[in-house]
Amino acid sequence: MFRRGRCGRATSVRLAATILLLCFSVATDAAPRKASGPSGYAHRPEVRAFIAELVAESGFDARELRRLFAQARYQPQVIAAISRPVLSPPKWYEYAPRFLEPARVDAGVEFWREHRDVLEHARSEFGVPPEVIVAIIGVETYYGRNTGRYGVFDALTTLAFDYPRRAEFFRGELKQFLLLAREQRISPLAPKGSYAGAIGLPQFMPGNIRVYALDYDRDGRVDLAAGIDDAIGSVAHYLARHGWQQGQPVMTPARVDTEHPEVVLDKLDGGIAPRRPLAEWARDGMTGFVVPGDLSADPAGLVMLEEANAPSYWLVFSNWYVLLRYNRSRLYASAVWQLAQELKRVAEDRS
Repeated sequence: MFRRGRCGRATSVRLAATILLLCFSVATDAAPRKASGPSGYAHRPEVRAFIAELVAESGFDARELRRLFAQARYQPQVIAAISRPVLSPPKWYEYAPRFLEPARVDAGVEFWREHRDVLEHARSEFGVPPEVIVAIIGVETYYGRNTGRYGVFDALTTLAFDYPRRAEFFRGELKQFLLLAREQRISPLAPKGSYAGAIGLPQFMPGNIRVYALDYDRDGRVDLAAGIDDAIGSVAHYLARHGWQQGQPVMTPARVDTEHPEVVLDKLDGGIAPRRPLAEWARDGMTGFVVPGDLSADPAGLVMLEEANAPSYWLVFSNWYVLLRYNRSRLYASAVWQLAQELKRVAEDRS
């Protein structure tokens, strides 16, 4: 029932061009869309160069791409959202509560119950616990309630050509998105997502969809927006491909118990200290932690989380760094794990 299928299969240039023509023709037959600026995206030199790259590298039809980009709409809300200044990084006690609130936990337990079979299948195939998969989807989109309202093509076009700071990255994702639309035989104007172009329950960027997303329900296409089985399998696959170790810990609380706490605390940079052998942390004064007897030999890191009264300290292991690959924030990785633990506790209490 859950055989894997990769998103994106090689096609001939002729077949690809035919598919693209069909998809884009459907898009351009819709109601006209007002283009960006006085001349529109299609006439901008950098967009024409981008179109030429797609034609040369991937066999796209230049005329259809010009028609598509003529419909692209500049999104000032996207620029405003991505440029919003951060006056100071959030603290753990400010960041975490919304992800650990009872309503989100209850919704996650219900999501787990409804999709238990596919979650168990993903565990058996990839070694990732169901609570971790559910927690990621819960943090990312509240189990699919908030997947984004922006047209992905408009958002990525806006960021690729009107956000110089990260234009190269977003041009790459725009290219991946157009390839994805061609492979899935959908109009590029159809998908909705975040202001940064992330899609579906797990909020994958287009490049990650093409590499890690799975047709986990075997319906012939990858759908991370409406295909919950696909979303579950894709999250598990992503974590496994980034090194998730079945049965290994993620993070455990610890104490700095030494007359010279600076020996440990001076190693923290932005709340994270580099990974070292566990014996070195113990030698420097870390205590009060419990780890399984079959702990891998991988080095451990140290994370500080700002609590309301005093900071807490956590030893973090290889699986925590896998969560960090999903979103490079110590707060994010820690919130996913703590939500996962709360989901597991509540689910067991109710079973």
